[in-house]
Amino acid sequence: MELKREIFSFGVIIFASVSSLLGMIVLSDWLVGNQTERGVIKPSSETSDAGPQGIAAMITGKEPGWAALTLADFYNVNCLPNTWSEKESVIRCNGSCNGGFASNKSFKNFELLVQWKHERRSGNSGLFVWCPKKVLSEMKKNELPQGIEIQILDHGYAEDWEQAKGSPPNWFTTDGDVFPVGVAKMTPFKPAAPNGKRSFPKSRYSKGVGEWDQYYVRAINGEVRLWVNGHEVSGGSACDPAKGHLVLEAEGAPIQFRNMLIRELP
Repeated sequence: MELKREIFSFGVIIFASVSSLLGMIVLSDWLVGNQTERGVIKPSSETSDAGPQGIAAMITGKEPGWAALTLADFYNVNCLPNTWSEKESVIRCNGSCNGGFASNKSFKNFELLVQWKHERRSGNSGLFVWCPKKVLSEMKKNELPQGIEIQILDHGYAEDWEQAKGSPPNWFTTDGDVFPVGVAKMTPFKPAAPNGKRSFPKSRYSKGVGEWDQYYVRAINGEVRLWVNGHEVSGGSACDPAKGHLVLEAEGAPIQFRNMLIRELP
């Protein structure tokens, strides 16, 4: 009987070891198959026409190549002098006007991480990518930026719309719309707004007023993809222009930005 127990125990150990080894092989194959040359997990293998699949992005900002963006990396385009400030590494817009806060540098291919928080219900703001220098130089008082906008909108905005109109809005959402503004052009990923211009998020992941949300943006060769709190939700292809400035949007509501990081790509 003792011999049988020893043989049985040995068999269990062998089975567990083989199972563990097979599991490691499968995981290794998955990582290799989903890894880019830069060591970043591919967010999606879908084509632009098919749109994103909403899978989690394994990006932390601790990988090589990331650089922090602070208040000193931006300039006031057409806002009031006291609109933008920075305290304890948090950039704040006080919502005193409409306008833009543009990066000093122009970017083409890049990844961007940023956390944002609305201070007030129904807050409205946005992050613009590839805004042309000419547009910035011609912006008048209270004019908004142009380029590819990544919407930053509080849920209360849609709730107020529905209460006022009697039905939910069908031309915007509050979970990460991506769309062209002004001189910009873009082919949106599906699902799209009825007018065919906005890429609507496939799922809802953004939080409410007073809570920190995170956007991860990948902008490469005229294609923009957005992840909200780790989930890919929206984007577009055939963007024109596909090079330009980042612009934080002031649109009459206080908002905060922190942990803004950028990684330029070839």
